[in-house]
Amino acid sequence: MIMEEIKNCNTTKCSTALWNKRRKGRVPVITDIKIKSPGEGDLILARDPVLLAENLEAAGVPVISVVTEVEHYGGSPELLYNIAKVVSVPILRKDFIDNRDQLKETVEIGASGVLLIASMLEKNQLFKLVEESLFLGLEPLVETHNEAEMTLARELNPTFLGINNRNIIELETDNGNVNTTEKLAALASKEALLVSESSISSKEDVSRAISAGAHAVLIGTAILKSKDPVQTYKNFSELLGDEL
Repeated sequence: MIMEEIKNCNTTKCSTALWNKRRKGRVPVITDIKIKSPGEGDLILARDPVLLAENLEAAGVPVISVVTEVEHYGGSPELLYNIAKVVSVPILRKDFIDNRDQLKETVEIGASGVLLIASMLEKNQLFKLVEESLFLGLEPLVETHNEAEMTLARELNPTFLGINNRNIIELETDNGNVNTTEKLAALASKEALLVSESSISSKEDVSRAISAGAHAVLIGTAILKSKDPVQTYKNFSELLGDEL
C-alpha cells in the first residue's frame, strides 16, 4: 500500500507546477525533449537540446520532460543532467524504468519526477516502484493506456497520472490518437493531475484532451519538428478558455 504520509511538497513538484500554470488560465504543456523516435526519426534536427530547454523555460514551460532511453530514442542520463544544470523548472525523466537503481540515478541526475509505465510492469513491481519513488523524493507519473491500467492506477491514488494515447509496447508507432484520452479520462482518480500524452499535434487535439478531462498535455514531436519550437509551445499553451 502506498503510504499517504510520504507524499509531500517534495514529491509533487511536477504536478504542482502544472496546477499553477492551469490556474493562470493557460494549458499546462509538458514539453518533451527527445533526440529521435522510432516513428519520426531525428527530432532534434542538429539543434542544441540544452539550449532548447533553456529557451522553452524562458517561454514559460512549467515542466520539461527528458527522454533518457538510448536505443530507440537516442537519449541518455547525461542529457537530463546537463539540462537540469541550466533550468529551474521540474524535470520529468522518461525511460523504461523497472528498478530502484534507476530511481536513485534519476534523483542523482536532477529529475523531480519519473515515468512509470503500467503496461511494462507487474502490479506488485509498479506499486513498489511508486512507493520507492516517493521515498526518494520523486513524483511518479503513472502512465496508463487502457481501462484495466486506469483501474489499477486508482488503487495507487497518484498525484500525477498519464494517459498515453499510443501504445508504448509498440514504441508508439501505432495510430493511436486523442480518442484514448476521451475514453479513459473519466476513470481517473479525481485528485490526480491528469496528463494526455502522445499523438497531440494540433490545437484541436489539445482542446479535445482538455475537454475530455485532462488537466495538462505532454507534447514532443509537434513542438520539436516545428520551425520555431518556442512559438509552437506558446501557441499550444494559450488555448485554455471555456475548457477550464
